[in-house]
Formats: sequence, C-alpha cells, structure tokens
Amino acid sequence: MSHLRPVSGPTGSCPVRSGSATSVRVEAPGKVNLFLSVGAPGKDGYHPLVTVFQAVRLIETVTARRQSRQAHGRVSLVLEEPDATVPTDHSNLAVRAADLLAEATGVTEGVDLLLRKRVPVAGGMAGGSADAAAALVACNALWGTGLDVSELTALAARLGADVPFPLIGATAIGRGRGDTVAPVMTRGTFQWVLGLQQEGLSTPAVFARFDELSAAAGTRPVAEEVPGPLTAALRSGDPVALAATMHNDLQDAVVDLRPELAEVIRVAQEAGALRAVVSGAGPTVAALVRDAGAAQRVHRALRASGLCSRVLRTDAPVAGARVVG
Repeated sequence: MSHLRPVSGPTGSCPVRSGSATSVRVEAPGKVNLFLSVGAPGKDGYHPLVTVFQAVRLIETVTARRQSRQAHGRVSLVLEEPDATVPTDHSNLAVRAADLLAEATGVTEGVDLLLRKRVPVAGGMAGGSADAAAALVACNALWGTGLDVSELTALAARLGADVPFPLIGATAIGRGRGDTVAPVMTRGTFQWVLGLQQEGLSTPAVFARFDELSAAAGTRPVAEEVPGPLTAALRSGDPVALAATMHNDLQDAVVDLRPELAEVIRVAQEAGALRAVVSGAGPTVAALVRDAGAAQRVHRALRASGLCSRVLRTDAPVAGARVVG
C-alpha cells in the first residue's frame, strides 16, 4: 500500500492545502463482469477471486462543494433524485470515501456531496463503488490534497473490493478480493443490453449459497486464471470470441436464489444475444450483442417478456473516474 502524506491538520507541521475551485464534478462508471472465478473462502472468510471488469457507459456523478466555515468539517450527501433505497449517512460509500481521504491526509475542511445515480442500485454493477471512487477524486481535487492514482487506489481498496476498478475504468483484471487491479488491452467497443430486477440481491447471501452448492457437489472451488482466449478476444475487439469465453462462477448460486433469471438469460439469447450472464453477484443480467441492431432486438424482447423491471442499452469500455467540471 502506498504511504499517504499528510497535507494539513490542526497539529500537523505541513501547510494547509486547498484547491482553488468552489466545486468539482467527477464522473465514474459502473461495471459488468466478463469473467468471474471464485475460490473457497480462506480463514478470514473471504473468497479469493479472479475477475475481468469492464466499465460501461452508465455513469455516476459526484459533485463536491466547498462548505461554509459554519459546517465544522462535516461530510454531507444529497441525492439529485431522491431514492429511499440509497442511504445518505455514513453507510454511503461516497461519504465514507470523503471521510477516509480527510483522515488519511489530515484535512479538517468539510464537503457537501451531490450524487446523481445512473447505475442500478444493488444490481451487481458496483454503483456504490463508483460513487466512492468519484468522491475520492472529487475531494482530492477540491481539497488540493494532491494524491496520485496509486495513492487513491490504496484508499479505495480500504473502502471495498470493487472500489479500485472505477478509478481506472476501461477493462481490467481483478485478483485477490477483486481489489488488486491491472488494465487489459481492449480494442473497439462492445454493445450490451442489461436486464434489471426490482429487488437486489445480498452479496453475502450469494456467496453463502455458492459455498452450499460447492459442498453439496463435493468440490473445493479454486479461483482460475483468466483464459487466454478471453484476453485475445478483447485485444482483437471480437464480440463473438468474447462471448464464447464469458463465465461467472456465481451464476448458479444467483439463479438458485432467483430462478426467474434463467428465463431472462434464455429470452436474451433467443432474441440474438451472443451470450447473457449474471453480472457479478447479480441480479442484473448482462447480454453481449453483436451490434446496434441486435441490441434493439434483445432490448425489445426483454421488455416484452415482463421479466425485468427495466432494460437498458449501453456500450463499453469507458474511462474511469475523471474530473468533468
């Protein structure tokens, strides 16, 4: 982990730093998992993972605004579009990210965060992690703390396994808990259709069911390395080859908990998707399609099926967290 340098504080010897802007707006993407291999849990209870993330054009936006002196260094968060399922207290990853950055760098100034969500909540697409990544970048710029990407990534890993990826975006391999991330060369653009569900799934519940299914089968799962044909398909920009290599070890557990998702996958593939898989721990189903025409057909079929609360079209990969205003 990178060593973080304190930049201010009530008893520190370093001068207070503060950016010149009164507000900073940052965008960060959600993700789909092209590949997810899961090992047996270790003594700490965590499952080792090998995964391939791809950042999709569903963008979370965090605006960090300078507070008045009367705010006493608090971090506050407001949703641009109120949503009762999204907390605005310290349980929100964006709030925790701002607090962590302030603690790590000695900043005593507060911040008001405005959050616009576009990634489905509790859909296995890391929208909360994107919020945290965006908050780290926004507050780093607003406060003038000057941390580089490696230092921000070290903080991101302390917030959650999925938080480092939206900092870098594009396509990347995640190992360990998914928080050790390395970029993967990718050519071209891939088209996706996403089938969303009204109710999310508990990630711990999915992993618990994965363990139960593994025990029932008498197997001890191992986190396998990313297959060479998958990375070759990304380098060539070939969606057909990519579809043939997509895999999610958690899919059986997710479908066992939500049997209707098997029908979502079937409808998407019969409508022309090259491959449809559960994204991460679900319940979103991500359907890879060949082109815009196929995307329209799959989108129409999933909407007509009544199996999804919403159906979205998007493309990937896109950039990681970046300042846009």
